[in-house]
Amino acid sequence: MPGDARGDAGRGTCGSEARRVGWQKRGSGKVRTRAQALALLLLLLPAGCPVRAQNDTEPIVLEGKCLVVCDSSPSADGAVTSSLGISVRSGSAKVAFSATRSTNHEPSEMSNRTMTIYFDQVLVNIGNHFDLASSIFVAPRKGIYSFSFHVVKVYNRQTIQVSLMQNGYPVISAFAGDQDVTREAASNGVLLLMEREDKVHLKLERGNLMGGWKYSTFSGFLVFPL
Repeated sequence: MPGDARGDAGRGTCGSEARRVGWQKRGSGKVRTRAQALALLLLLLPAGCPVRAQNDTEPIVLEGKCLVVCDSSPSADGAVTSSLGISVRSGSAKVAFSATRSTNHEPSEMSNRTMTIYFDQVLVNIGNHFDLASSIFVAPRKGIYSFSFHVVKVYNRQTIQVSLMQNGYPVISAFAGDQDVTREAASNGVLLLMEREDKVHLKLERGNLMGGWKYSTFSGFLVFPL
């Protein structure tokens, strides 16, 4: 039929181009691998040219020259490598955490020595990049991250200063020093550009948390990768 003739003609054109693209340099000794030939063929085929699988089932119509590679098991940093050797980023790599203080225990000796504000309960830890024992978040990849904290001082008349530390340096701080209330919080939030393996934690720069800091929270998430 006319439709079949056109289809056969189209397949002939595509087949000829495939042979030219994949094997035109065989005579010179530069025989392409199957993956290289397939990748080059997909990028150079004319728009709308049907490509048949090995079992000659339904054709895949390429509407343009854009090749999208998907992978169901992205690596930790969100990048995957396809069978064609093409590195792509996965949109499903999500990072978020939220930790809280559930008890009013006095600061431990370690906390008094390092002045790190420790948390004892994780509410969210998508990606497992927040370590509860050290209460440190480690960035899995370069990107823009959002952080916020809310540190409560209980029955304490001293002013406290809490700083969010990035790689050991203070980025932002918050204060709480009202002597007429039994509970007060130092709160702040920020967007940070972070490189892979940058570290963030909270540090008590001034005052103390004697009496406990129950209901304090520390949260963060990846806004978008770079």
